[in-house]
Amino acid sequence: MAERDVHMMDRALGLAREAAAMGEVPVGAVVWETATGRVLGEGFNRREVDSDPSAHAEFLAIQRACAAVGDWRLNHCSLAVTLEPCPMCAGLIVNARVGRVVYGADDPKAGACRSLFELTTDARLNHRVELITGVRAEESAEMLRSFFRARRAKGCDA
Repeated sequence: MAERDVHMMDRALGLAREAAAMGEVPVGAVVWETATGRVLGEGFNRREVDSDPSAHAEFLAIQRACAAVGDWRLNHCSLAVTLEPCPMCAGLIVNARVGRVVYGADDPKAGACRSLFELTTDARLNHRVELITGVRAEESAEMLRSFFRARRAKGCDA
C-alpha cells in the first residue's frame, strides 16, 4: 500500500459521504493514473437517484475515466473504492483492464474480488488485477454500518 493509495481512499470516503447525504448506500470510487496520480474519474452510488441498477460508484468512475483518456483500456490506472466490488463491477474492472484495485471493506454478501468470488484475479480470464485490500477498511465498514443502522431505525428496508 502506497501513500497515494491512502490519499485516494480518503477521497473515495469523501465521495461515499456525498452518497449517504443523498440517501444512497455510501460507496465512493476514484480512478487515477497510477504513475502520475492524475485523477481521471470519480463516482459514488447513484442507483436510487438515477433509478439505475448499474449506477455503482466503480461503474461511474470507470466510465468517466475511459471518457477522459479516450480509451476503454485502463491498464495504467488504479481504482480506489470503499467497498469490495460486486460481480458486475469486478467484471467491468477486468473488461476495462484496470491495473490495480485498492479497496476498503470486504463485502461478505456480494464481494467479487476475494470474499465470495475472485473474478479480478481469476487466471481463466484475460486480465488479472493487482489487489490492495483493507485500506481504511474500518472507516469504510463503519460508514456502511451507520447508514444501514439509520435506515433500519427509520423502518426502511436494509
